[in-house]
Amino acid sequence: MAAFDIKKLLQSVVAHGASDLHLVSRTEPQIRLDGTLKPVNLPKMTGEDIEEMCYSLITEKQKQQYEEFNELDFALLLPGTGRFRANYYRTLGDPAAAFRIIPIDIPSLDDLKSPPIYKELVKREKGLILVTGPTGSGKSTTLAAMLNEINLTEHKHIITVEDPVEFIHQNKKSVFSHRGVGDDTASFAKALKFSMRQDPDIIFIGEMRDRETIEAGLTAAETGHLVFATLHTSSAPGTINRIIDVFSGDEQPQIRAMIASSLVAVIAQALLPKLGGGRVAASEILVTNHAISNLIREDKVHQIYSQMQLGQGDTGMQTQTQSLMKFYKDKKISREIALQYANRADEVEKALMH
Repeated sequence: MAAFDIKKLLQSVVAHGASDLHLVSRTEPQIRLDGTLKPVNLPKMTGEDIEEMCYSLITEKQKQQYEEFNELDFALLLPGTGRFRANYYRTLGDPAAAFRIIPIDIPSLDDLKSPPIYKELVKREKGLILVTGPTGSGKSTTLAAMLNEINLTEHKHIITVEDPVEFIHQNKKSVFSHRGVGDDTASFAKALKFSMRQDPDIIFIGEMRDRETIEAGLTAAETGHLVFATLHTSSAPGTINRIIDVFSGDEQPQIRAMIASSLVAVIAQALLPKLGGGRVAASEILVTNHAISNLIREDKVHQIYSQMQLGQGDTGMQTQTQSLMKFYKDKKISREIALQYANRADEVEKALMH
């Protein structure tokens, strides 16, 4: 028997308050605490150790899939411990694994100290709300808290399409239909196509990863549904360009028109190490108004940033620089961190000099 018990290991990861566990051969198990990797005080693992640990958690069908494709994505529930998003892969021929912890208790927007505008955005009847940022920037958590806010306050049918399903919501006022790609539906695009027959009020798309999914999401937002989705982009205006660029030149004017009429907001988020431990979410918030819709329609996305710097009192918009400077002034982050995470380092540098 290997010296490693994967279930005990995952229990200790949760107990430490870590976000991830990494198993890679020729090194000790590693956990991510407040964004930094730390080795666990255990012996180095071999490929055999990892295979034994990993295979104990999956079904025969998953095993076949992993052996055929050398990749496997799935969600795992360990009663009494928690839920995990897991990915098995190979490195130099050996099995390896990454586990991300998904909290069972869904945080509220207040728990996350989210900007007040988030509570306003979730009251919209229709349109598209995007939460973006690199992997590990807390997108799923922010979205779970937004859906939780709706669940506490409104009677809605909420369909989530994810790969794999992460946060599982208990039905409070709303009813959730959680659909995992691969288990409950063939693909994001198919699930969205059929969701129209499932009478949803709100649709959550785990990731807008291809043209078909983006198109289906925009159509759903235009036809009277509130659609939430994620993308791996780091700025709000950059997100709009990313969506447009998925389409060919002659389709772009129509897509711009769809975005202009259906986009409600883009929240671009990054998780920053906080002074004294823990992390804070810096967010750039774009809320579409008449002026911004026109800029999108007229292919002037590059002018959106200056619009975001303007009418902020009444719109709830903020640039990433403003978010970083607020944390810096409140002594939550260091000068170095503000510069390291800045999308516009020159702007932050200038602001730091005042």
